[in-house]
Amino acid sequence: MRRSTGVVAARPVIALPGIYGEPMERRQLEYFIAVAEHGGFTAAAIALHVAQPSLSHAIRSLEREFGGSLFHRLPHGVVLTAAGEALLQPAQQVLRDLSTAGALVREVLGLSGGRLDIVSQTTLSVDPLAGMLGRFHRAHPKVSVRVVDPERGAAVAHMVAAGQCELGLVDASVPTADLSSIDLPAQEMHVVLPPDHPHPAGPTITSRELAALDLIVTPPGTETRAALDDVCTALGVAPRIVVETAHRAMIVPLVLSGVGASLLPTSMAQDAALRGARMLSNRPRLLRHGRLVWRPGPLSPAAQAFVDLASSPAPPPEQAATL
Repeated sequence: MRRSTGVVAARPVIALPGIYGEPMERRQLEYFIAVAEHGGFTAAAIALHVAQPSLSHAIRSLEREFGGSLFHRLPHGVVLTAAGEALLQPAQQVLRDLSTAGALVREVLGLSGGRLDIVSQTTLSVDPLAGMLGRFHRAHPKVSVRVVDPERGAAVAHMVAAGQCELGLVDASVPTADLSSIDLPAQEMHVVLPPDHPHPAGPTITSRELAALDLIVTPPGTETRAALDDVCTALGVAPRIVVETAHRAMIVPLVLSGVGASLLPTSMAQDAALRGARMLSNRPRLLRHGRLVWRPGPLSPAAQAFVDLASSPAPPPEQAATL
């Protein structure tokens, strides 16, 4: 790669049909998306390791092809014009389709490797995605994986539908009618208490006892918050919230320091218990149902392998350790 001129020598030019007769190049779409994501030409050039004049020239050529400006040039960056906003999602999908096509060809030719992009809600990333990726890595060690984690399920579904990520993990309550999907095994959520909490000894807690606790919660719109709100609504009481935080890494330390109790997925609750918290099962059990989603149509080999893995039962722990 000749970074001094911005010319990527190792990548072949892939020409795409243009609207006025001149072909667009894959590189132009990559540059356009980078400028949109980074909010400016300088930041995009640094991220792409290309010279800014080369990037600017590619964007101007793309704008000539479309017959109008794609960006408003401002003193401290750029923003998309209406035309640029119209191009962004199709451009992202074109690049993903090209990547999928290349991966399919490499598989036919017997090549290994590739990359898998997954977008997942945060708690589903912890459980079950982390375990699923462990199984996937053992079976396909040369595939690199990128996990993106917007908290809200609607954002996950949108990113998959827009082609920004090939697969997504969302709560089953999120509308995904336009996407292909499979339901994942239910995940139980548990109550975690500070080590010296006065709740009676034993492994369980009732919903009414849960609603009476001082609680550390995530913001409205998140799935664990929705589960807690549903419990309180059914009982006709308001939750006693002492801390609301979007920073999930804070929750267990806050519990351990005695600030309050929280509701967590099994794996996060088990981790908190190993650090000294008390882990209780709610009665009745609080279950969370996840779903794996993808755009209809062909998947890359890596994504298809992951869907196949998710569709099969997980092996027992002792068997998984030997894979």
